[in-house]
Amino acid sequence: MAASTSSQTPLRWYHGVTRYQWLVLVIASAGWIFDVYEGQVYNTTREDMLNELVVAESPAAKEQLKKQLGDVFLGIFLAGGMTGGLLFGMLGDRWGRKPTMIVTILMYSIFSGLTYFAQDLWQVGILRFLVSMGIGGEWAVAAAMVSEVFPVHARAQASSIFHGSSTLGTWLAGIVALIVGAEWRYAYLVGVLPALLILWVRASIKEPEAVVQAEASTSAGAVRRGSLVDLFGDVRWRGRAIAGVLLAAVGLATFWAVTVAGQDLAREFAMRDGYSKPDAAAKAKFAYSIVQATGGGIGLILFGPLCQWLGRRRAFVFAHLAGLAIVPLACFLPQTYNQLLWILPFYGAFTFGMHAGYAVYFPELFPAQLRALGASVCFNGGRIISAVMVPLAGYVKGLPGLSLPTALTLLSSSYLLGLIVIVFLPETKNQPLPEA
Repeated sequence: MAASTSSQTPLRWYHGVTRYQWLVLVIASAGWIFDVYEGQVYNTTREDMLNELVVAESPAAKEQLKKQLGDVFLGIFLAGGMTGGLLFGMLGDRWGRKPTMIVTILMYSIFSGLTYFAQDLWQVGILRFLVSMGIGGEWAVAAAMVSEVFPVHARAQASSIFHGSSTLGTWLAGIVALIVGAEWRYAYLVGVLPALLILWVRASIKEPEAVVQAEASTSAGAVRRGSLVDLFGDVRWRGRAIAGVLLAAVGLATFWAVTVAGQDLAREFAMRDGYSKPDAAAKAKFAYSIVQATGGGIGLILFGPLCQWLGRRRAFVFAHLAGLAIVPLACFLPQTYNQLLWILPFYGAFTFGMHAGYAVYFPELFPAQLRALGASVCFNGGRIISAVMVPLAGYVKGLPGLSLPTALTLLSSSYLLGLIVIVFLPETKNQPLPEA
């Protein structure tokens, strides 16, 4: 698509968007919805899964082991995402977007369903690694495809809608977890359903024109498609990749340390209000998966218009400052569980909304020959670095005499790092996608 100049930009961002472009957005979003479901279902079923599979000599030892294993499985998931992101990011640039999307969806669907049959913790660990490989690869390919198919004036909004659809995946994980209750295995069996999406992808999607042109230019001796050597060997792309990794690391680290902790915060408020432990757990699932996730989804969808209004860099600056502000407000302003419910949508929007910026921004940093790989390196590389935050967050939250609200406020200071990283990245608002 040719880039539009500011004088040619339509009055509404969706003007001129074709039926096929909407179809690509819907299919990419459907893949991402189930992608997120496969990731979030562990968060919503973890307690019941570990209660069944963890064996220890005493209740206290079991609780301690459950906590340790919860962090271990999260680390495994992040490592799988990075591995799959690199592998399928390269294949997305080499094979093309369509076949790689099919493989990644099939991968996370099958291995999620197989978790239903897991009898030992090591089996869960292997399956979570394989599921996360598919998840890590699918995002990069879908994000690249949306950027390549939509015109420049609609790219930010379409990409934020794509990433914002993740809220439906979080809702689905929460609703399924509430329905199955302690029968956690059925939640993973539901994860097989995305495999049906492959039929739609095969019938409806074609390779973006940018990918077809990249294939022709590669044969003429230009940048090799999906090459890590070419990504990090060229100073233009290397600097963007490294800074992109660090930018994603800030958002993903605060996600695992702060955003996900909204569930723990809601559980603590509910127990403070006198609810039993099981009832408090159910209310926490509702607060996190429905109330907070709704706010998060709104924040994700609005981040695209924010990028188009302020520019990509200023939008990220605003988002990191908003995250820094909302955490202490959510932790200390409400006094009851019901009061917390009123602020959790803002908590979700301001701590999570910036993640849509990764789908908007990262594909805009790299040429077609390296776009899926570059976006994947940024997003999934950030996952690996953010894994450091998982044990750190657990340590800070477990410090004697330190309340959960105080711990979360301390951890939210990580948002300040994002303000530094964004200085080293270019502005891409209203710019055509780069060429090699």
